[in-house]
Amino acid sequence: MKIGELAALAGVSTRTVRHYHRIGLLPEPERLTNGYRDYRLRDAIALARVRRLAELGLSLDEIRDVLADDRGRDLEEVLAELDADLARQQEAIAARRARLAALLADPDLLHPDATVSPGVAEVLRGFPAGGSAIADLDRGLLALLDTAAAPEGRERMLALMRPLAEPAAAARWRAVCERLDELTEADLGDPRVAEVAADVAACVPGEAAAVMTAALNGLAPPGGGAAGTDPAEAERWLETLYAEVSPAQAEVFRRAVTMLAGGLARGSAEKPGEGR
Repeated sequence: MKIGELAALAGVSTRTVRHYHRIGLLPEPERLTNGYRDYRLRDAIALARVRRLAELGLSLDEIRDVLADDRGRDLEEVLAELDADLARQQEAIAARRARLAALLADPDLLHPDATVSPGVAEVLRGFPAGGSAIADLDRGLLALLDTAAAPEGRERMLALMRPLAEPAAAARWRAVCERLDELTEADLGDPRVAEVAADVAACVPGEAAAVMTAALNGLAPPGGGAAGTDPAEAERWLETLYAEVSPAQAEVFRRAVTMLAGGLARGSAEKPGEGR
């Protein structure tokens, strides 16, 4: 039979058959005197076998291994790996569907930031929203960190941010955001800069301040673990933030970081017996 007849019999395209020949997945049949391939029933059976394995989800390389006579991987091994991979995909799909169900159940939550992970969405509900450019930037940065973070990093971030979403802390931060908004057109010498910087520093929980300072200094985070973030990378994050706000607002954040670092240094120095 001709290549078109073979392809129709196995339910694939002639392009697929030619590709399988090119990569050595399907042996070349004998050719007639006119140069055309002469396919037999055994070729159709081999092609159908390849198609069935592909429909199960095996890659072409895996199919080649399975079909190899005595040097290939065992079909049971390949199928077991495929089944485990499908189970992981199924879990991921179930989690996504649960998140979609939660969003669809509450139309009030349907806004772009609502698509973050459930933990971050919970924190964002406690953060200031609406009417404040700084608060909106703050929410956007948290959503960005959620998107870029690995699962373990996301959990660490949530542990640090949850205290800020508590009602009393969120109310204090909302008031600070409003004061920051008032500095949009302010000069660097405005006396409010120092005042608001102190307010910003006071809003940051101690553990979050310690982690941030460790990152800026390339130190191990509090409680042990791996070394902190590259100081240059941490500094780039801050510079990116400064570029999004006014000069006076950027100065507020710079001073707040300095205050937090200084406060931690003093606290460490005041610990009894330190360094003895």
